[in-house]
Amino acid sequence: MGVGDWLRSWPVYRQLTGADPLGRGSAAQSARSRSLVPRTASADRVVHSVCPYCAVGCAQNVYVKDEQVVQIEGNPDSPISRGRLCPKGSASKQLVTGPQRVQKVLYRAPYGTQWQELDLPTAMDMVAERVLDARRKGWQDRDEHGNTLRRTMGLASLGGATLDNEENFLIKKLFTALGAIQIENQARI
Repeated sequence: MGVGDWLRSWPVYRQLTGADPLGRGSAAQSARSRSLVPRTASADRVVHSVCPYCAVGCAQNVYVKDEQVVQIEGNPDSPISRGRLCPKGSASKQLVTGPQRVQKVLYRAPYGTQWQELDLPTAMDMVAERVLDARRKGWQDRDEHGNTLRRTMGLASLGGATLDNEENFLIKKLFTALGAIQIENQARI
């Protein structure tokens, strides 16, 4: 690299001699930074979502390539957050792609002494079967006077204060739809 090449590669020289006197554009770019492309440019599609952390409800654009999340950014069309995310929301990609994400469920059979790993679909099927079984066993269609009840005494829910309002609202709707009447939240107790 000669002196002339070195001088032309120097940002201050490009700033003083080029079309970018304030040094905010091409004068400040190196050859490497000119070749960079955003992670979002290669995405196959954009999925709209909501940040899972708090009850504010900041909208997110989730960029997906080959069915893998490549980037999560704030959605500028959101009237709530206008494209901004807090540090936790900005790092929410780690929830999906981080190496610490649990991919298996630990299960210990009744009276068992050892844990066994189950894949998530198997565990979800087991939970669904047990919920429906408890609902069926505790179902009350009518009381002793013939009044319609349509409820189950086999299910109850106690929500925690770590859940946000939306999660507790959805849990309330789910358990009400299942026919449960014992639905409570720690924040209300």
